[in-house]
Amino acid sequence: MSQTKASDSAASGVGAPDDAANQMARGLNNRHVQFIAIGGTIGTGLFLGSGKSISLTGPSIVFVYIAVGAIMFLLMRAIGEMMYKDPSQHTFINFITKYLGRGWGHFAGWTYWLALVLLGMTEITAVSTYFVTFFDTFGIDLTAWKWLIELCFLVVLTSVNLIAVKVFGEVEFWFSMIKITLIVAMIVTAVVMVVIGYHYPSVRIQGMDQVGPAGQAGLANITDGFSIAPNGWMAFLMSFQMVFFAYQLIEFVGVTVSETENPRQVLPKAVNELIVRVLVFYVGALLAIMLIVPWRTFQPNADGSFASPFIMVFQYAGLNWASALVFFVVITAASSALNSLLYSAGRHLFQLTGESSNPRVRRIATVSEHKVPARAILISAGLVVLSPIINAFPKVSSLFVLFASASSAVFIFIYILTMLAHRRYRESPDFMPDGFVMPAWKVTNTLALAFFVFIYCTLFLAADTRGSATAGLVWLAAFGGYCLLRERRKARPARA
Repeated sequence: MSQTKASDSAASGVGAPDDAANQMARGLNNRHVQFIAIGGTIGTGLFLGSGKSISLTGPSIVFVYIAVGAIMFLLMRAIGEMMYKDPSQHTFINFITKYLGRGWGHFAGWTYWLALVLLGMTEITAVSTYFVTFFDTFGIDLTAWKWLIELCFLVVLTSVNLIAVKVFGEVEFWFSMIKITLIVAMIVTAVVMVVIGYHYPSVRIQGMDQVGPAGQAGLANITDGFSIAPNGWMAFLMSFQMVFFAYQLIEFVGVTVSETENPRQVLPKAVNELIVRVLVFYVGALLAIMLIVPWRTFQPNADGSFASPFIMVFQYAGLNWASALVFFVVITAASSALNSLLYSAGRHLFQLTGESSNPRVRRIATVSEHKVPARAILISAGLVVLSPIINAFPKVSSLFVLFASASSAVFIFIYILTMLAHRRYRESPDFMPDGFVMPAWKVTNTLALAFFVFIYCTLFLAADTRGSATAGLVWLAAFGGYCLLRERRKARPARA
């Protein structure tokens, strides 16, 4: 491991800014990174959206979560291998620039940052919606104050990001603890109900138009009439894209490496434990839910929404107050997502502006006295705060929804470019054979690439995702083409 140790000591200088005073601090420790990685895999989709995914394909949704989780683990192994080689990089996007060229790097960097901002705008809207729902369970109507709720949450979370990276790590640690506690509590509740053969009465479930039917907790709720595709193979295929988007932003831990103490010790552990988290927090939770609630119970309401499976389990257990608890945790999950998006968007904008040839733009890439990219964070937050203004204008809001959904689709392009960059890295002189090596990389890398292409193709199968898939391709052709032509023009005088 002599090569690793030698390169470890030199890693801080690779790709770092010329001004040593303009570098971010390594304020994240092993505990922070481990829980940031956990938090990155647990979003609001598990607490609220899993009912829709269960309704699509029944108990076989577990296999879909495992399959998609395994592919996302391969993505993280590829990112982890490259970040291990050069832990000074602020973002894994830099490897796209290094191994695929500045054109694709420019496209990936700005596309990823814009997608993060758009997702941040949707998350701040979600936070206020869940906050209003939480207080509505106590008979308090805060609908008229949604804009103020959004502003307050954004100010608080932006402040968390501006104080110090260690503060950000602590906040994410506790956000993750809250989410984990609810999942474990739900799983324990389900196990107890199954062991004692609990019979539950018919009850009105919050968030359901119809009354939840009576039943008994047990394995029969999963095994009786089991089928891989009970609603047809089209529904089974559609479940893959839904589960894929539940895992979106799992790569966030790869952005924290440049601010982590002892990154070459912490990163491999954080990445390798991802698959365990998938099994425990996603698969374990889904199995626990379906042991209590027969999967056919999950039916859409008149408006197309679904009741939270977590609320259903707790209400069947006789814990009617749990609906407020679930929405409190959902607020936490959405706040965690927004907090992480602000962190990641700030780092990406810092990196992008630092590479600009315009001196005014480069000023954005300046760290504060607290060693955080304050200007980049504030600009990103300033765009996110436009969300309540956009929502006030229906026509503008409809256009924004299209862009926001398309931003989810373009993440697939980023993942594909990342895997292609990993292939180039493995074939380059930079390859570190005693590093955090991705096993059987030719097979696993190709498998991941094929899967991401498959997911994008499934977006054309449904009317509600076809528009975002088309918009994503238009963005790839227009902005991607512009970035590549721009770099070709820059390269021509140099050749001459």
